[in-house]
Amino acid sequence: MAYCESFMKEAIALSLASQEENEVPVGAVIVKDGQIISTGQNRRERTKNALAHAEIVAINGACEVLGNWRLSGCDLYVTLEPCPMCAGAIFMARMQNIYFGAYDRENGAFCQGMLDIVHKQINVYGGICEEECARILTDFFKKKRS
Repeated sequence: MAYCESFMKEAIALSLASQEENEVPVGAVIVKDGQIISTGQNRRERTKNALAHAEIVAINGACEVLGNWRLSGCDLYVTLEPCPMCAGAIFMARMQNIYFGAYDRENGAFCQGMLDIVHKQINVYGGICEEECARILTDFFKKKRS
């Protein structure tokens, strides 16, 4: 598994920034040819839009940067396992590799094998900086409940 820890650290920084805006702390980075071309963080509360997941925001930005809906040769780094909606968008954008941090046992598209078709087209690697990514989410929800 060839991934760059600095790209995941950038996604983690984005997740922390979204937490400061009372958003669920998820950050995403899209990389092409070793360069970050787009970033995203959850924006559902700010935009009042259910589709504003970090991955979707990053995909939209990458499409604009590249002037193409095909993100072939791009890698996604995201702090939480993508949900089925985001996994579908990643698949349709034809991304190459997905590196995610924390597993989402309830809503994740990969850990339960919900989207096996994606595994045939895209390389998926989970558990990257898992403890840190999971701790950020756990701490966020603990604060929300108290």
